[in-house]
Amino acid sequence: MRHEHADRLAAAIIEFCRFLRTYGFTADMRQTLTALEAANIIDVSSSQSLSCALQAALCSTNEEWERFPRMFQEFWGALQPRPRSAAGEYKGSSKKVSSDRQNESSVFLGQTESNSAPPEGEGKAVFGASAQQRLRKVDFSEVPCDDLAALEQISMRLLRRMSQRLSRRLAISNRVGHVDVRRTIRRSISRGGDPVALAYKARKRSRNNFVILVDISGSMNFYSLFLVRFAYVLQACFPRVETFLFSTNIISISDLLRARSLPEALRRLSQRSAGWSGGTKIGESLHQFNRTYGKRVLTRGTVLMILSDGWETGDPKLLADEMRAARQRVFKILWLNPLLGLKDYQPLTRGMAAALPYVDVFAPAHNLESLLSLERHL
Repeated sequence: MRHEHADRLAAAIIEFCRFLRTYGFTADMRQTLTALEAANIIDVSSSQSLSCALQAALCSTNEEWERFPRMFQEFWGALQPRPRSAAGEYKGSSKKVSSDRQNESSVFLGQTESNSAPPEGEGKAVFGASAQQRLRKVDFSEVPCDDLAALEQISMRLLRRMSQRLSRRLAISNRVGHVDVRRTIRRSISRGGDPVALAYKARKRSRNNFVILVDISGSMNFYSLFLVRFAYVLQACFPRVETFLFSTNIISISDLLRARSLPEALRRLSQRSAGWSGGTKIGESLHQFNRTYGKRVLTRGTVLMILSDGWETGDPKLLADEMRAARQRVFKILWLNPLLGLKDYQPLTRGMAAALPYVDVFAPAHNLESLLSLERHL
C-alpha cells in the first residue's frame, strides 16, 4: 500500500505540472523531477508543506510565485478532471468541485492509507481487462491524472514481462544436430531407459547490446519520462544496455538506471543536470555521442534505439552524416517517434527526413501498446 500511495502521489504531481503549463507556468521536466524529489522528503500529509515544497520547485519567476497559491488550491483543493484537447489544453471551467475527486485528494493530503481505498464498485475499470486494453492504447500525453498510477503499474509489469522473454537464452533445439545426451537420458527414464526420443542442442543464441538515446527536449515533454521508464526496464533485464539523454548535448545515465528501483533511479536523475525541456540539436548530440562513446558502445551486435520526435533545430546535413557513421557500426537502428502515432503524420521535418535513410525500423512510441509491439523488432 505504501508503494501504491507513493505512485499515486507522483502521478498527481506530474499531472499538476501539466496543469501549470497550460496556464503559462514553465514547470519543465527538470522542475518536475525536483518536485518529485521534494515530495519524497517532506510530510505530504500536510497541505501547507506540500504547497511550499512544490512552489519552491516549480516557480521560476515572481509572477509564477504569486499565482501559485491560487493554482495549487484550484488543482489540489478540487482535483476536478479537466478534459483536454489534442493539443493538451484544458477546457471548460476549472472551478467546479467534484465530491468524488475531493475524496480522492485525501489520498495525498492528510488521510491514512486505510481510508484511501476506493468505495465498493469504484476503481474496477482501472484494473479490469477492458481498462488495461484502454490504457495500452491511450497516448501518453493524454493520460488523465486518475489513470497515471494504474498505467505505470501496468506498463512496468508488461514491459518487464516482454524484456524477460527477450532475455531468455535459447539452448534447447528441436532441429536435428548435436544430441543432448543428458536430456536424452532424462527423457528415457519414463520409458524404461530406452532412448526412444532423442533431444538435441544448438548453439546458444547471442544477445544484442542495446544503446538507447532519449530525446528530452521541450517538444518531448509529455513522453520523456515514460520513455525513460522503458529504458529502465530494458536495462534492468539485459546485461548490456547503455542509456543516454540528449537535447542540445548528450549525457550518459546508465549508472543512474542501475538503481534497485525506479523511484530511486528517478531521484538520482533529478540530481543530475541534463538539459530537460531545452532545444533540440540531434545532429550535434549524435556527433558528440559518436566521438565520445561510439567506439566503446557501438559494435556489430548493437541495436541503437533513438527515441525522438525528430524536430531538429541544427544542421540536418550533420544529422545525416552522424546517422550514416552510426549505421556503419551497428547491427540495426530503431527510431521510435511518438508523433508517428498521430493520424496523418508524415515525417517531413528536415531532421526526420535526413535521418530516415539510415533507419532500419521506424515505429511509434506514443503509448504502451506501441512500446510492447517493439518485441518483434528486438
